[in-house]
Amino acid sequence: MDINLFDFYLPEELIAQVPSAKRDESRLLAVNLKEHRYEDKHFFDIIDYLNPGDVLVRNNTKVIPARLLGIKEKTGAHCELLLLKQIEGDNWECLTRPAKSLKVGARVDFGDGKLVAECIEEREEGLRVFKFIYEGIFLEVLDQLGKMPLPPYIREQLVGNDRYQTVYAKYEGSAAAPTAGFHFTEELFNKIKEKGIEVIDITLHIGLGTFRPVKVTDTKDHVMHSEVYEITEDAAARLNKAKAENRRIIAIGTTSVRTLEANYSKYHTFKATREATNIFIQPGYEFQAVKAIITNFHLPKSTLIMLVSAFAGREYTLDLYKHAVDEKYRFFSFGDSMFLYGKED
Repeated sequence: MDINLFDFYLPEELIAQVPSAKRDESRLLAVNLKEHRYEDKHFFDIIDYLNPGDVLVRNNTKVIPARLLGIKEKTGAHCELLLLKQIEGDNWECLTRPAKSLKVGARVDFGDGKLVAECIEEREEGLRVFKFIYEGIFLEVLDQLGKMPLPPYIREQLVGNDRYQTVYAKYEGSAAAPTAGFHFTEELFNKIKEKGIEVIDITLHIGLGTFRPVKVTDTKDHVMHSEVYEITEDAAARLNKAKAENRRIIAIGTTSVRTLEANYSKYHTFKATREATNIFIQPGYEFQAVKAIITNFHLPKSTLIMLVSAFAGREYTLDLYKHAVDEKYRFFSFGDSMFLYGKED
């Protein structure tokens, strides 16, 4: 498909620069896909659209302070590294700037010798593999010296890093947050569970795909970068039970959608595994695992709006986005949310 089919008008002032004062007070566009009907709500109203027996699936990945600013040894030039994926041990795939000056053997110091990175492999598109040299525990050193890897369209500084994490973030490894989960609070989850709704955790560590725009004109030519996901034995068993009982499986965020669909479409069941996926969901894809989606409002011409378009229909998705613009919903990572449901009927 032509990438321009996924474009839409978005005033810059609707790009949220800061999160809402309270997580669950962000706005919610509740969309009944079967009836082509939507309602303007607040996120705390989500509980009214959830039924006993429903299954909420959330991505419990935790963002690491993956952005490092340092000085190149010998030349004193300023460098920036964004940790994307742990290769093995202390070796990480990184997005670098400026990439041209960081060749194999180059060393970058991020804090008076407390953390040094040596380039050991050059890859395409500005990617490099660095070996990190430090004393102590790597993630503790990273907490001291690293910054949260906020998307480039967010220019404001966060007051606290916890607002770029979900309240259920557990396993460190992401270079970006699963932002649809930002709207949930512990109190809201308690109410959800009290209503008889099951909550299941899976893990997908978000990497380069989040930072790479679609550069091709035809979507069939776009290649997704792989990301590692994990579904535990317990999660797989509970998901299979819900599927067998025809209960509604609701994905919180596009990363949960991709994890569930990648796993089920490959194995024709939910299987416990830890592996990589580069699944690219666009119109024409037949959903096999997910019956409803909670998601934010995404960038024009992005793989994320393509995924939503595959679920809701491209033209209707653009109609919904036009409504969101007209009603001044907030967009992207710190923006408002949408609940897409009704296809299960």
